[in-house]
Amino acid sequence: MRYIIIGAGAIGGTVGGRLAEAGQEVVLVARGAHHAALREGGLRLRVPEGELRFRLPVVDGPDALGTLRADDVLVLAVKTQDSEAALEAWGPAPVEGGGTAAERLPLVCAQNGVESQRLALRRFRHVYGVCVWLPATHVEPGVVSAAGTPLTGVLHLGRHPHGTDDTARRIAADLEKAHFEAPVVPDVARWQYAKLLSNLGNALEAVSGPVDSEEAVALYRRVRAEGESVLAAAGIAYVGAEEQAAARGDKVTLVPLEGVPRGGGSSWQSLSRGAGSIEADHLNGEIALLGRLHGVPTPLNELLQRLANQFARERRAPGSLPLRELTRLADEAVAFVQEDRGARP
Repeated sequence: MRYIIIGAGAIGGTVGGRLAEAGQEVVLVARGAHHAALREGGLRLRVPEGELRFRLPVVDGPDALGTLRADDVLVLAVKTQDSEAALEAWGPAPVEGGGTAAERLPLVCAQNGVESQRLALRRFRHVYGVCVWLPATHVEPGVVSAAGTPLTGVLHLGRHPHGTDDTARRIAADLEKAHFEAPVVPDVARWQYAKLLSNLGNALEAVSGPVDSEEAVALYRRVRAEGESVLAAAGIAYVGAEEQAAARGDKVTLVPLEGVPRGGGSSWQSLSRGAGSIEADHLNGEIALLGRLHGVPTPLNELLQRLANQFARERRAPGSLPLRELTRLADEAVAFVQEDRGARP
């Protein structure tokens, strides 16, 4: 199989580089300065073994690649806010022997949140979800860092909305030759919703810095509690902490990488790159959506969603809102909702 990595950033670049290292055919899809850097200097993948460099085919869209092959696997690794444009572009791409990518090829959504595969299923017949447990960083064009060892990541995958098949098992086998563990599960959504809860802290980190102080951890717990209440009201199951710990263990331990400064998660990286957009609408915003559908107030997640979008829109530096100020805004948001609910007839 040939892997078309649509979005060769932190996750896509790491998966693509590791697959190429393992002998798989890989094509990278990127835009702008990152596209130019990949074409000129190749993909520089910084991992605990050192810096690896891969000279791989790089395109900016399906037209540059031409007719797709029948054995191609499309790996969607853009941020969720960019999924619709990517699906619109790649769905109609012709495949050798007839038909389109949307009709014939597997599409693997290797992204945070749960929305992209729902978007994909409107266009693609064969959609696979991935719960991405892969610490990686992309802030410099052409360069991706992944500090996990002995494994680079753990990637639970399965068909969307549920089930497994031979295609999923073949993809998993390729990933397991490439420094990943890739359990094939019939209920991948349970893993993704558990990851969604942990990702609710991404916006907090992006606007106010690392969630490593007592005050920051306390605020994150309040944000997560809203998410847990919403999932319970919606009847959505997710993997518990014990099951996650048993599955991951010490398989992915982070080590300092030479020449790689300490960074943050995916939302922090978006602000660092000045990307102009952020995935909060599909993380904290997913909780806000479910809260409105099921009558559960979510003032903290709504606040983080709004602030993260404001930071991205205004291209503000990550971590520049003092945590004390964010905590004050959070308390005000909760108080306002309580007062509003109390004032209703």
